[in-house]
Amino acid sequence: MENLFEVQAELRTDQGKGASRRLRHAGKVPAIMYGGTDTPVSLTLDHNKFIRHLSEDAFYAHILTLVVDGKKNKVVLKDLQRHPASDVRIMHADFLRIDAKQAMTMTVQLHFIGEDVAPGVKEGGAVSHLMTDVEISCLPKDLPEYIEIDISTLELDHSIHLTELVLPKGVTLTALSHGQEEHLEEGERSSYDQAVVNIHTPRVVVEVEEDEVEAEAGTEGDAEEETED
Repeated sequence: MENLFEVQAELRTDQGKGASRRLRHAGKVPAIMYGGTDTPVSLTLDHNKFIRHLSEDAFYAHILTLVVDGKKNKVVLKDLQRHPASDVRIMHADFLRIDAKQAMTMTVQLHFIGEDVAPGVKEGGAVSHLMTDVEISCLPKDLPEYIEIDISTLELDHSIHLTELVLPKGVTLTALSHGQEEHLEEGERSSYDQAVVNIHTPRVVVEVEEDEVEAEAGTEGDAEEETED
Protein backbone atom coordinates (compact mmCIF):
# COMPACT_ATOMS: atom_id res chain seq x y z
CA MET A 1 0.00 0.00 0.00
CA GLU A 2 1.26 3.48 -0.89
CA ASN A 3 2.51 5.59 2.01
CA LEU A 4 0.50 8.81 1.65
CA PHE A 5 3.05 10.73 3.71
CA GLU A 6 6.06 9.71 1.61
CA VAL A 7 6.49 11.76 -1.55
CA GLN A 8 8.78 10.71 -4.38
CA ALA A 9 10.61 13.52 -6.17
CA GLU A 10 13.35 13.99 -8.75
CA LEU A 11 15.99 16.67 -9.02
CA ARG A 12 15.16 19.34 -11.56
CA THR A 13 17.86 20.82 -13.77
CA ASP A 14 15.88 22.98 -16.21
CA GLN A 15 14.80 26.38 -14.89
CA GLY A 16 12.53 29.15 -16.10
CA LYS A 17 8.89 29.54 -17.12
CA GLY A 18 9.37 27.65 -20.37
CA ALA A 19 10.85 24.66 -18.58
CA SER A 20 8.04 24.69 -15.99
CA ARG A 21 5.46 24.78 -18.77
CA ARG A 22 7.05 21.76 -20.47
CA LEU A 23 7.07 19.86 -17.17
CA ARG A 24 3.37 20.50 -16.61
CA HIS A 25 2.53 19.34 -20.13
CA ALA A 26 4.46 16.15 -19.34
CA GLY A 27 2.37 15.51 -16.23
CA LYS A 28 4.93 16.82 -13.76
CA VAL A 29 4.73 19.41 -10.98
CA PRO A 30 7.62 21.87 -10.43
CA ALA A 31 8.53 22.08 -6.75
CA ILE A 32 11.19 23.37 -4.38
CA MET A 33 12.60 22.22 -1.05
CA TYR A 34 14.18 24.86 1.17
CA GLY A 35 14.94 25.74 4.79
CA GLY A 36 17.57 24.67 7.27
CA THR A 37 21.26 25.07 6.52
CA ASP A 38 21.18 23.41 3.09
CA THR A 39 20.61 25.32 -0.12
CA PRO A 40 17.19 25.24 -1.84
CA VAL A 41 16.70 22.35 -4.26
CA SER A 42 14.48 22.43 -7.35
CA LEU A 43 12.39 19.29 -7.84
CA THR A 44 9.71 17.67 -9.96
CA LEU A 45 6.81 15.49 -8.80
CA ASP A 46 4.48 13.17 -10.63
CA HIS A 47 1.22 15.13 -10.85
CA ASN A 48 -1.21 12.20 -10.58
CA LYS A 49 0.58 10.65 -7.60
CA PHE A 50 0.80 14.03 -5.88
CA ILE A 51 -2.95 14.58 -6.31
CA ARG A 52 -3.57 11.35 -4.41
CA HIS A 53 -1.49 12.67 -1.52
CA LEU A 54 -3.45 15.92 -1.51
CA SER A 55 -6.77 14.08 -1.26
CA GLU A 56 -5.93 13.37 2.41
CA ASP A 57 -6.64 16.30 4.75
CA ALA A 58 -3.90 15.14 7.13
CA PHE A 59 -1.30 15.60 4.39
CA TYR A 60 -1.44 19.37 4.80
CA ALA A 61 -0.48 19.31 8.50
CA HIS A 62 1.77 16.30 8.78
CA ILE A 63 5.50 15.66 8.82
CA LEU A 64 6.24 14.30 5.35
CA THR A 65 9.09 12.22 4.00
CA LEU A 66 10.30 13.71 0.72
CA VAL A 67 12.44 11.15 -1.11
CA VAL A 68 14.84 12.78 -3.56
CA ASP A 69 16.98 10.34 -5.54
CA GLY A 70 16.79 7.85 -2.69
CA LYS A 71 17.61 10.33 0.07
CA LYS A 72 14.87 10.90 2.66
CA ASN A 73 14.13 14.44 3.90
CA LYS A 74 11.73 15.43 6.67
CA VAL A 75 9.57 18.30 5.41
CA VAL A 76 6.16 19.92 5.59
CA LEU A 77 4.08 21.23 2.71
CA LYS A 78 4.50 24.98 3.11
CA ASP A 79 2.75 26.33 0.04
CA LEU A 80 0.72 25.04 -2.87
CA GLN A 81 -0.25 26.82 -6.08
CA ARG A 82 -3.29 25.52 -7.93
CA HIS A 83 -4.44 26.48 -11.41
CA PRO A 84 -6.87 29.43 -11.09
CA ALA A 85 -9.47 27.63 -13.22
CA SER A 86 -9.08 24.13 -11.77
CA ASP A 87 -8.34 22.98 -8.22
CA VAL A 88 -7.20 19.57 -9.49
CA ARG A 89 -4.32 21.06 -11.48
CA ILE A 90 -1.26 21.77 -9.34
CA MET A 91 1.11 24.42 -10.64
CA HIS A 92 3.84 24.43 -7.96
CA ALA A 93 4.61 23.07 -4.50
CA ASP A 94 6.92 24.35 -1.74
CA PHE A 95 8.36 22.01 0.88
CA LEU A 96 10.06 23.29 4.03
CA ARG A 97 12.78 21.24 5.72
CA ILE A 98 12.20 20.82 9.41
CA ASP A 99 14.54 20.80 12.39
CA ALA A 100 13.37 18.71 15.33
CA LYS A 101 14.72 21.36 17.72
CA GLN A 102 13.39 24.39 15.84
CA ALA A 103 9.85 25.76 16.27
CA MET A 104 7.91 26.04 13.04
CA THR A 105 4.81 27.91 11.89
CA MET A 106 2.05 26.04 10.09
CA THR A 107 -1.59 26.55 9.13
CA VAL A 108 -3.87 23.82 10.47
CA GLN A 109 -7.55 23.16 9.93
CA LEU A 110 -10.27 23.70 12.55
CA HIS A 111 -12.73 20.87 13.18
CA PHE A 112 -16.04 21.84 14.82
CA ILE A 113 -18.04 19.35 16.90
CA GLY A 114 -21.24 19.53 18.93
CA GLU A 115 -23.22 21.76 16.57
CA ASP A 116 -26.28 19.49 16.66
CA VAL A 117 -26.64 19.77 20.45
CA ALA A 118 -25.61 23.39 21.00
CA PRO A 119 -28.25 25.35 22.98
CA GLY A 120 -28.07 28.23 20.51
CA VAL A 121 -28.91 25.92 17.61
CA LYS A 122 -31.82 24.38 19.53
CA GLU A 123 -33.19 27.92 19.99
CA GLY A 124 -33.21 28.39 16.23
CA GLY A 125 -29.79 30.00 15.83
CA ALA A 126 -27.45 29.51 12.89
CA VAL A 127 -23.77 28.57 13.23
CA SER A 128 -21.20 30.73 11.43
CA HIS A 129 -17.65 29.44 11.04
CA LEU A 130 -15.73 32.71 10.95
CA MET A 131 -12.42 30.86 10.57
CA THR A 132 -11.66 27.49 9.01
CA ASP A 133 -7.95 27.36 9.90
CA VAL A 134 -5.39 29.06 12.13
CA GLU A 135 -1.66 29.62 12.07
CA ILE A 136 0.21 27.92 14.89
CA SER A 137 3.78 27.69 16.19
CA CYS A 138 5.22 24.49 17.65
CA LEU A 139 8.04 21.99 17.49
CA PRO A 140 7.67 19.39 14.73
CA LYS A 141 6.89 16.65 17.27
CA ASP A 142 3.91 18.67 18.57
CA LEU A 143 2.35 19.43 15.17
CA PRO A 144 -1.39 18.57 15.38
CA GLU A 145 -3.34 17.24 12.42
CA TYR A 146 -6.13 19.70 13.28
CA ILE A 147 -7.55 21.67 16.21
CA GLU A 148 -10.91 20.60 17.55
CA ILE A 149 -13.48 23.15 18.72
CA ASP A 150 -16.40 21.94 20.83
CA ILE A 151 -19.44 24.22 20.52
CA SER A 152 -21.88 21.87 22.26
CA THR A 153 -22.46 24.42 25.06
CA LEU A 154 -22.48 27.58 22.90
CA GLU A 155 -25.60 29.70 23.39
CA LEU A 156 -27.48 31.97 21.02
CA ASP A 157 -25.68 35.23 20.14
CA HIS A 158 -22.45 34.00 21.73
CA SER A 159 -19.02 33.39 20.18
CA ILE A 160 -15.84 31.43 20.80
CA HIS A 161 -12.64 33.47 20.43
CA LEU A 162 -9.05 32.49 19.78
CA THR A 163 -8.11 32.77 23.45
CA GLU A 164 -10.81 30.21 24.28
CA LEU A 165 -9.48 27.46 22.03
CA VAL A 166 -8.14 24.34 23.73
CA LEU A 167 -4.71 23.84 22.17
CA PRO A 168 -2.57 20.70 22.26
CA LYS A 169 0.49 20.80 24.50
CA GLY A 170 3.36 22.79 23.02
CA VAL A 171 1.16 24.62 20.48
CA THR A 172 0.61 28.39 20.42
CA LEU A 173 -1.39 30.67 18.13
CA THR A 174 0.78 33.17 16.27
CA ALA A 175 -2.04 35.75 16.17
CA LEU A 176 -2.13 35.92 19.96
CA SER A 177 1.61 36.41 20.21
CA HIS A 178 1.10 39.71 18.38
CA GLY A 179 -1.70 40.62 20.78
CA GLN A 180 0.65 40.39 23.76
CA GLU A 181 2.09 43.74 22.70
CA GLU A 182 -1.20 45.55 23.36
CA HIS A 183 -2.02 47.23 26.67
CA LEU A 184 -5.53 46.18 27.66
CA GLU A 185 -7.89 47.21 30.39
CA GLU A 186 -9.40 44.49 32.59
CA GLY A 187 -12.06 42.56 30.67
CA GLU A 188 -11.04 44.10 27.33
CA ARG A 189 -10.25 41.83 24.37
CA SER A 190 -7.21 42.24 22.16
CA SER A 191 -7.92 43.17 18.56
CA TYR A 192 -6.04 39.97 17.65
CA ASP A 193 -8.42 37.85 19.76
CA GLN A 194 -10.86 37.31 16.92
CA ALA A 195 -14.06 35.31 17.02
CA VAL A 196 -13.69 31.85 15.48
CA VAL A 197 -17.31 30.68 15.51
CA ASN A 198 -20.65 32.04 16.68
CA ILE A 199 -24.32 31.18 16.84
CA HIS A 200 -26.53 34.06 15.76
CA THR A 201 -30.18 34.76 15.16
CA PRO A 202 -30.90 34.25 11.45
CA ARG A 203 -32.01 37.26 9.49
CA VAL A 204 -35.66 37.15 8.48
CA VAL A 205 -36.10 38.14 4.85
CA VAL A 206 -39.66 39.11 3.97
CA GLU A 207 -40.41 38.28 0.36
CA VAL A 208 -43.28 40.21 -1.16
CA GLU A 209 -45.07 38.53 -4.05
CA GLU A 210 -44.90 40.46 -7.31
CA ASP A 211 -48.69 40.34 -7.71
CA GLU A 212 -49.15 41.94 -4.28
CA VAL A 213 -46.79 44.78 -5.19
CA GLU A 214 -48.62 45.44 -8.46
CA ALA A 215 -52.00 45.34 -6.65
CA GLU A 216 -50.81 47.87 -4.08
CA ALA A 217 -49.45 50.10 -6.82
CA GLY A 218 -52.78 49.93 -8.63
CA THR A 219 -54.72 50.83 -5.48
CA GLU A 220 -52.51 53.86 -4.88
CA GLY A 221 -53.01 54.98 -8.49
CA ASP A 222 -56.81 54.75 -8.19
CA ALA A 223 -56.73 56.76 -4.95
CA GLU A 224 -54.70 59.51 -6.62
CA GLU A 225 -57.18 59.71 -9.52
CA GLU A 226 -60.13 60.04 -7.11
CA THR A 227 -58.33 62.82 -5.26
CA GLU A 228 -57.73 64.73 -8.49
CA ASP A 229 -61.42 64.42 -9.46
